[in-house]
Amino acid sequence: MNDDSFKPKPDTSKSERKKPPSKRNAQVRAAKEKLEGERGAGNQNPLVDDATYGGLRDDNRVVMRHQIALNLDSFRAAPEDFQARPTRTYPALKPISSPFLSIIVPTLNGMAWLPTLMDALARQTFADFEVIVVDDGGHDQTVPWLEEHFPAARVIVNRHNLGFVASCNTGADVARGKIIVFLNNDTEPEADWAEELALAVCSHPEAGIFASKLLLFDQRNMIHSAGDSMGLDGIPRNRGVWQEDRGQFDQQAATFGGCGGAVAYRRDLWSALGGFDEAFWMYVEDADFAFRAQLLGWNALFVPGARVYHHLSATGGGVLASYYVGRNTIWLIAKNMPRTLLWRNWLRIVGAQVGIAVDALRNWRGEAARARLRGQIAGLMGLPVALRKRSTIQPRRIRDDFDLAQRMDG
Repeated sequence: MNDDSFKPKPDTSKSERKKPPSKRNAQVRAAKEKLEGERGAGNQNPLVDDATYGGLRDDNRVVMRHQIALNLDSFRAAPEDFQARPTRTYPALKPISSPFLSIIVPTLNGMAWLPTLMDALARQTFADFEVIVVDDGGHDQTVPWLEEHFPAARVIVNRHNLGFVASCNTGADVARGKIIVFLNNDTEPEADWAEELALAVCSHPEAGIFASKLLLFDQRNMIHSAGDSMGLDGIPRNRGVWQEDRGQFDQQAATFGGCGGAVAYRRDLWSALGGFDEAFWMYVEDADFAFRAQLLGWNALFVPGARVYHHLSATGGGVLASYYVGRNTIWLIAKNMPRTLLWRNWLRIVGAQVGIAVDALRNWRGEAARARLRGQIAGLMGLPVALRKRSTIQPRRIRDDFDLAQRMDG
């Protein structure tokens, strides 16, 4: 292509630039004839034949090139030692290994119980675990004591009291282990507790929940929980509660879930369910989690060798337990009970709740009884929110109603 055609034209006045239409048309025709001649000569850039570029050409569009000016008067050469980016050195990153178990201990002013628990964890025969203590806005010496006596423990401090359930979720969010384990601050696990859990996890890939055997701290032959069960009336129960431990629960067995005071979850199950429901605040969150896991087709296993001694309700119980159990049980039913089982067992479900209310009214003078009744009222008032959660849970379910009913207590 002739380079002269791209040379700038001399400046002219407005009268000279405004040409008659006939002359302008003649110029356009001459330019097109010249272009066709050059294309035939083989000097044309092949992009000109492209549809996009051809359209630009036919529409008489012009692409302007910008010129960059360099002010030579102010130019200064860089010194010989000039470095465009200074050299920086950083210490090598410390390698972080993922432990098999992440043991999460939520606590609120539980300093009185922590020495027993932490000493027991230090004596474990299986050592591939990390300890995460979540202080839920307490005002005792938990944090400085842990920093001094158990510096290996990871400590998370909530600025405000967020609740037991939220503290569990916070600990799980930062956990690095393959298995999420929750342990109450007022417990004492036996030396082979972690080992027994790890063996059960490796031996039963079909299970996602692993329940410890909880016994009373002061009466170590009395059972508090040998795994959790779920009634067709919607009431969660501790399997074997208040029974003397005579070996009747010394075999591994399928259960509906595990007591949150000492329970392990596979990380993929935990992630699939999004952790505990923080609206529960405390109590029944473990039963709700187990119900959702069962709906997704997961199994729960009771591990009798994983023995833990528990100061029953040392940091809870009483009025708090009565209120939250009364409220959260109603939400658990509304969220998780399949429609078919609701229709089949509605008399049991309603009867159980009415029985609880009647018992509370009979014992109205008791503070715990009044709290239980207030909890039921709060549960009914919160049904719209629970039903919205149900609309998310039920479409995801995998296990059929017959199989689920077989896993529940009649």
